[in-house]
Formats: sequence, structure tokens, C-alpha cells
Amino acid sequence: MRLPAEWEPQGFVQLTWPHRDSLWYEVEKVQECYTRIVSAILRYEPVLMVCRDRSETVEDLKRCGLEDVSGIRFVEAPINDTWARDHGGISVFGDDGKKYVLDFVFNGWGLKFASDFDNQITRRVFDAGAFNASYRDMRPYVLEGGSIDTDGAGTLLTTSECLLSLNRNEYLSKEEIEERLKSAFGLSRILWIEHGGIAGDDTDSHVDILARFCSYDTIAYTACEDPKDENYAPLKAMEEQLKSFRTLEGNPYKLIPLPLPEPLYLDDYRLPASYANFLIINGAVLMPGAGSPLDDVAASRLQEAFPDRKVEVIDCRPLLSGHGGLHCVTMNYPAGF
Repeated sequence: MRLPAEWEPQGFVQLTWPHRDSLWYEVEKVQECYTRIVSAILRYEPVLMVCRDRSETVEDLKRCGLEDVSGIRFVEAPINDTWARDHGGISVFGDDGKKYVLDFVFNGWGLKFASDFDNQITRRVFDAGAFNASYRDMRPYVLEGGSIDTDGAGTLLTTSECLLSLNRNEYLSKEEIEERLKSAFGLSRILWIEHGGIAGDDTDSHVDILARFCSYDTIAYTACEDPKDENYAPLKAMEEQLKSFRTLEGNPYKLIPLPLPEPLYLDDYRLPASYANFLIINGAVLMPGAGSPLDDVAASRLQEAFPDRKVEVIDCRPLLSGHGGLHCVTMNYPAGF
């Protein structure tokens, strides 16, 4: 098996539509945000939309300004929530050239939230004929797509806080978890981030808000320069550990610091905004904007990391009310899938 990098050629991106009766705060604004994301993706590749009701979803999309839905394939399914990165299937290539969609257990980020419907989505999408790949049931192993990132060449980046947390795979030791990951994804090694975290995050430190591969030898990461910020100490500790990581050839990674967005709150709850929650697609990088001058700083630094792609900033502040971002609501699939 080989787990491909996100910058490899893609076939489509999956999202799960926030229906009108969902638990989202100000769902109309969230739908408008989703439509901005879908519109941007459609300029580069098709979209697979999982939704409760196709006609209702088309009506919502058109109300939010997307008239042409011809590039979207709709699959109806019951849903709990809309975080496709975590309930979506994970794509791998086999040595024999075959393609596989791995369906891990999604248990609501360690049994924090209901997930009985979302855990069935990948199987339902497969049964609907949306995948040109073989289905592989990975039960009982729990894994969310937002908790891992790869260079496509055998190295996985993840966090100890998430993968070793209680209520996911607590019956396994760290060594056993490593063995399962290496077997499933054809990995040669795992880089464990032992520090880091952003206030307001309820995923137990998903790596896709902390540090991301931009290429085989480049990592972009969330940085905090304000000692008074509650995120300063854990993010500084993560930064020091990232400096110690080496490529397979023994060289230090090129590290690109992305500023921590200025604090955003819902009532008195700090929201987990992060520019590291970007989505790589064919020809572009979509970065979540936070309505701050720091958006331009982060976009400029990401443009350095992706000189052959256009960095587009999408205002994703409505998604923060659900404690997530742009990468969290999408799942990309490689070309041919």
C-alpha cells in the first residue's frame, strides 16, 4: 500500500452538506461558506456532495449563488454532522496498481459527539457507485483523516495526543498503533508530534490544524509569537520538535511558519482558527481566511511553499462556530478514484 500526498493529481473532493435542520450555529452562513468552497473547487476539479436530500441541497446551493451544479455528484445519506475529512474514506494505492478506499471507524472524535450515521457514509458512497476503487473495511480501528498527514513517500506526520487518546484505540499500545498504520498505509516511519495544540480544538490536536507537508522536504506549521497567548507555550514546543525532524536522507525540513490568526470568539469560547487547515487541490491551494490582515501574511508564505499553485483565500469564519475549518469539511481523492 501507499498513502498518496495531497498534492498528487486528484479526481474529486468530497463534502457533506450542512442541511437546514443541522446543529450548526447560523446554518445559512455556514451554507454560504460551503458554497464558496464548492465554487472554488469546481474551478479545478469535480465535487462529490453527500447530502440528506438532493433537491433541498441544490436549492440551497443556488440560493447561495451557485447556479451551475453540473460538476457535482450527489449521494444521499443520513448524516449526523458535516466533517468529511474525518468520516470520509482514505485512499491508498496497492503494489498491484489497484486502488482502495479504506473505511476506518469514525466515533465522533473519541465518543464526544454522535456519529452513528456519519460512520456509515463511506460505505453508502461506495454502494452508490461513486468510487472506482475497492472497498476495505478497517473496523474496529478508529482513525480520522484530519489526524494524519503524509509526504506520499512513506512518512506520516501525526500527534500523540490524538492517536494515543482514550476512547479511540485505547486497547492498543503505541507500538501496536504504529504497526497498524504502517501496514494500512505502507509507511516506513511515523513522526510523532508530542507537543502543540490550539485553544478551542475538540479533536485532541488533529495535525491538520498544526503542521502540514507542503512537499517531500517542506512543512508549514502554526506559529505563535505572543508570549501572552495561551497557545504560545505548546506551539513553541511543537516548533522546537519540528526543527529536530529529518527527512529520510537525514536533512532538516524547510519549515514555513504560518501566523496564528488573531483570537476569534463565540460568546466567551475561543475558536480554533488555523491557517494550516488549508486544502491542496489541482492547481490551487485553498486557505481558510479569518478576516484579518494576517490572512495576507499566511497566504504569501503558503505561496512560497506552492509556487506552481494559486493560493486562494476563502473566508471560513462561519466554520469556526463548529470548531473546524476548510480542510476539516473536505476529503480529497486521487485521480482515478
